[in-house]
Amino acid sequence: MKKIVLTTLIFPLFLCADNLKTLLEYATQTNHLIKAAELNIQASQSELKSIQKSYYPTIDAAAFYQRDDQPTPFYPGTTYGATAKISWDIYDGGKKSFLKKEKKERLLGAKASKKYTQKSLFLSITKSFFNIKTLQASLKAQEEAQTALQAQLKRVKAFYAANLATSDDVNRLQAAFEKQNYTIESLKLKIFSLKKALELEVGREITPLQESHFKKTLTQKAQRLESTELLIHRKNALQNLSKSIESSYYPNIKIEDSYTFFGYAKRPYFSGKPIPLLDEQNKISATLSLRVFDFGTLRQKKEVLKLQAAALQEEISYKSKEQKINITISRKRITTAKLNIESTRSALKAAKETLHTITKKYKAGIVDNVVYLDALATHTAAKALYEKSRNDLEIAYALYYYYNAKNLEEFLQ
Repeated sequence: MKKIVLTTLIFPLFLCADNLKTLLEYATQTNHLIKAAELNIQASQSELKSIQKSYYPTIDAAAFYQRDDQPTPFYPGTTYGATAKISWDIYDGGKKSFLKKEKKERLLGAKASKKYTQKSLFLSITKSFFNIKTLQASLKAQEEAQTALQAQLKRVKAFYAANLATSDDVNRLQAAFEKQNYTIESLKLKIFSLKKALELEVGREITPLQESHFKKTLTQKAQRLESTELLIHRKNALQNLSKSIESSYYPNIKIEDSYTFFGYAKRPYFSGKPIPLLDEQNKISATLSLRVFDFGTLRQKKEVLKLQAAALQEEISYKSKEQKINITISRKRITTAKLNIESTRSALKAAKETLHTITKKYKAGIVDNVVYLDALATHTAAKALYEKSRNDLEIAYALYYYYNAKNLEEFLQ
């Protein structure tokens, strides 16, 4: 019966608990930065569609009304009408073609920006997740130490009441107990702050955190980071924009066909007969234009874009080298984290055995409370450090996968 009741109480907690994978999946749908990146993609898609539609002819319609206060015998005082005009750019020197390529690169850049935003966010969530787990482990160790201190304080107070202990013994334990309370409350504040930051990134309230672990593999083939991809697309966009400016020096051919209806308030008469005026007119025109001289304005604009593209290329080279260095560092970090786990495990084992021995001696009056408090503090710190080393290893693998341009959620077990 007790097992059934215990299962009934614990099972809902697991249903409401979050592991790292569920947090990452939820953040994909709710995080405002990811939503903003998606809207930027949609904006880039609309710009590309706009350029694609600019290849088609345009149709314009206009209405006009004209009144002359001093009409002549051969021209009416009031004229009105409507015009429809079809225009088509036969050749623009390749400007639209290069602008289309520029918009395509902008779109690819927007998509790379979204991936970069998402992966950076996932890394931040991962760090926060395991840092919270570390603080929670430290809090648990401090609470266990507080329970042990409380028991010893109660025992020493009983001895003091029986004149078997001094007030100094009681005060020292009381001070240690109060310090422990402060440490616990400080840890709770840190956990609360980190959880609130995590809630902002995820987009909802955080429930109790389950254990989560990454696959432990170092055989990943590095791919280019999205942050570098973004710079490459920006550079390509600038290069195509530069070519679109250069196309202004080539001939531009445009054809227009306009059809106009005319109306008159009062038709002019001559010798009792109405003067013939246009009632409708169709006009076709072909225009060939060429930029002959502009004091180097367009060439200067092209030079600016060329320099900006060169600056981006330098950033791309730097980012590529930085990625290789970070991959190397992340591998070293994993090795160090594994060694730290072994070290802290041994330290915890030794601290646990020492505390057990010192506690027996303290209760027997062989050692004083100073020795006992030191052993308790060492054991508490060793336990917290061991849990921290385990979580640090998870973060180290997350960084390794991140700098190899992998999706973190795919490596969670």
